Formats: sequence, C-alpha cells, structure tokens
Amino acid sequence: MVEIPSDLNKKYFIAIVLPEPIQSEVEAFKKDLFTQFNLKGALRSPAHITLHRPFEWKEEKENDLIEKLKQFEFKNDFKIELKNFNCFTPRVIYVDVIKNNLLFDLHKKLKFYAQENLKLYNEVEDMRGFHPHVTIAFRDLKKNRFQNIWNLFKEKTFDANFEYQGFSLLKLEGKWEEREKISSRSY
Repeated sequence: MVEIPSDLNKKYFIAIVLPEPIQSEVEAFKKDLFTQFNLKGALRSPAHITLHRPFEWKEEKENDLIEKLKQFEFKNDFKIELKNFNCFTPRVIYVDVIKNNLLFDLHKKLKFYAQENLKLYNEVEDMRGFHPHVTIAFRDLKKNRFQNIWNLFKEKTFDANFEYQGFSLLKLEGKWEEREKISSRSY
C-alpha cells in the first residue's frame, strides 16, 4: 500500500466569483467557444475576477488559510461593472471590467494582507500590474487562431453589474472549484 503524505500541497487562488445570473451568462460564452473552437481552458474555473494568482498551500492547513482570509477586512461597498470584451493579444479574450478605484483598493489591501499574514506573494503580477478582467479564452487559444476568434468578440456587446459581496478561495481539484466564500465585512 502506498501512503499519501499528509503535507500534500494543493493549488489555490483568490477571486471574486461572479454571482448568478451573470455567472451563467459568461459561462455561456466559454461554452460557445468550446463548441465552436474546442477551447476548454477557461472552462476549468467559474467566471471570476482574480485577486491573487494561484499559489500552493498544504492541504492539511486549508482551514487555517480559510480562517485567516475570514479575518481580512474591507469596509467599502461598491459596484462592479462588466462591459463588452477586450483582449491581451495574442492569447487571451475576456469580458472587460470597468475601472473602479475601490476594486483596486481591495486588491491592494488583500495583496498586502496575504503577504503579511499568509506569506503569499504575487511577483509575476507585480510586473504586469492589476488588470481586472473575466477570462473567456486563454491558454489553449493559439496565436494563429487568435485574430479570427477575437474578430467575433471585438464588436459584441455585454453589460452587467453587481454589488461586491466578498471573495472566494478556489481550489484545484481536477478543475478549479469554489472552496469557500468569504463575505465582505461592512460596518
């Protein structure tokens, strides 16, 4: 019998998962891309805005991670607006998130909280900066197919908004699954 070590690392990330019915609307774009072009990379996670890129954590300490995240405080309510589509040429197509100073503040405070309290760092993101978006195609979108697929979305419209209610911890279990919803703490 093979023993599985109890200190096994799992992958996690922190994101704002879109609420229903917006979640289903964005998932429909991803499913259409799968049906038409066999693009399935974005189907591995629920539609979301990433706040902290994937990191490894000992699964046996997952509850500690959740408890620490529940202690994070962000006292501002705000609306998140999604508007149309945009891209990172030549590999990513996404639903655009309208610039919002409170969303940037949330990201900044969460990033520093994660560094100080969880020893998590976003080195790659620090070089690119925070650019909130909801990915609908990436990774398996090949450069030679990008322009044709982008042409289908660049004139397409999409408009939705929702009140920020908190963020989620997602865990990779074959695909990314919402492990814990962490509500905002309004006072």
